[in-house]
Amino acid sequence: MTAAGHDVAIIGGGVVGCALAHELTRHRIDVTLLERATEVGFGTSKANSGIIHGGHHASPTTLKGRLEWIGNQRWGDLCDELGFGFARVGELTVALSEADLPTLDHLVEQAEAKGVPGVERWDRDRVLAAEPNLTTDVVAAVHGPTTAVINPYEACFGLAEQAVHQGLVLRTDCPVLGLARNGDTWVIRTPAGPVHARYVLNAAGVFADAVATMAGVGDFTIRPRKGEEYLLDKRLAGLVHRVIYPCPTPTTKGTLVIPTYDGTIMIGPTADLVDDPDDVTTSADGADRVLAAARRLVPGISDRDVIAQFAGVRAVLDSEDFLIGPTAAPGFVNVAGIQSPGLTAAPAIAELVVDLLRAQGLELAPAAGPAPPLPRPVHFASLPTEDQRALAERDPRYRRIVCRCEFVTEGEVLDAIDRGARTLDGLKFRTRTGMGRCQGGFCTSRCMELLAHDQGAPLSAVTKRGGGSWLVLERDEVQGPGPDTGGAP
Repeated sequence: MTAAGHDVAIIGGGVVGCALAHELTRHRIDVTLLERATEVGFGTSKANSGIIHGGHHASPTTLKGRLEWIGNQRWGDLCDELGFGFARVGELTVALSEADLPTLDHLVEQAEAKGVPGVERWDRDRVLAAEPNLTTDVVAAVHGPTTAVINPYEACFGLAEQAVHQGLVLRTDCPVLGLARNGDTWVIRTPAGPVHARYVLNAAGVFADAVATMAGVGDFTIRPRKGEEYLLDKRLAGLVHRVIYPCPTPTTKGTLVIPTYDGTIMIGPTADLVDDPDDVTTSADGADRVLAAARRLVPGISDRDVIAQFAGVRAVLDSEDFLIGPTAAPGFVNVAGIQSPGLTAAPAIAELVVDLLRAQGLELAPAAGPAPPLPRPVHFASLPTEDQRALAERDPRYRRIVCRCEFVTEGEVLDAIDRGARTLDGLKFRTRTGMGRCQGGFCTSRCMELLAHDQGAPLSAVTKRGGGSWLVLERDEVQGPGPDTGGAP
């Protein structure tokens, strides 16, 4: 940090904010990231569908359409650099009636216009041969081989961890309370005190309009759009091998059937406008709609297979496009309205913003040499049996199973804590503890003990996701004060 403060402050630690931090710390500048949650990726990004879109869905006439295919091509290299899971599984966009066929033709035309390779129309027989569990009502489909799946929260952690290693000042539990200009510097008011920076990047997601208003350039409105997702039991692994889309509408890609990177099947999302950007509740109505839509594509899906449900809120502008660029406030750059395909486009967004900052006068000399690779986290369940035995022999922490459903060891949990996990969700998203059939019924207590020991705090200080999301109380809090005896013993 310079005497005058940071060169760049990023507001928002979702996947876009983390991608910005990762890209900017490739240069010799001082960068800080401010995130209101206890850990990065805890907002919309953790409830993302985890799809790296093939590149042909968004129109090439839109900004998100231009960035979609560029971003798609960056994720493979990021996976190699950072070590998170990434698999190009491909996709099928399915027509269930003759009326849907022009939509398929339009997707193929968009792929050709953007130079996306391998996108082609498949007839009914070819579709069912490739995906025999799809509905026999299928008429045709468009196949896109470049579509991939990742765990978006793993990507956030990896991007942020590497950026911190390169000098990023990461401030979590740090909501922005106000913004003011002081000469050539922005003063960002936070509960921990002021943060000074020459440039401010507004990547605050569903709160980006509020942050812009603080800066005096609040000329747009975010409409929160909630999407509910439902995770199915691992016994359905292999039910589909590719991401399955219905034909899209102007505002949504519809309810998808998604083979996640870890092998489970996820269905969703809904697309409902809500008033509260913090509204991440799920509903019986949402479940009914998602299950009905998923069954139209894959009839074998049952509500009995749902083991978890969650929701995320997307940041939507009236234009349905991204808003990225400088504003009338010097040094204040909007990176707003980043809805689908925002995850896909995130690396391309980061490159675009770096170019914008350079054009505004920020000197961006490359850092001296590439960032050294960080140690890859162990994924015990995926190791060959002989490697598991050798690791357990070397380190007894890997002999103790914490999560039976996902076969997660104590060694993995402790490594995740060393890498920055401060909450149960932080452990879950780094290791998969609590993601199995029992949804934490077996592993939660041990994870809490390990977190409490690391933090030197009682169990009552451990939270699910930070803030007031505690799980247990001290005994005196549960019992409350004793009866009023008027001072008698």
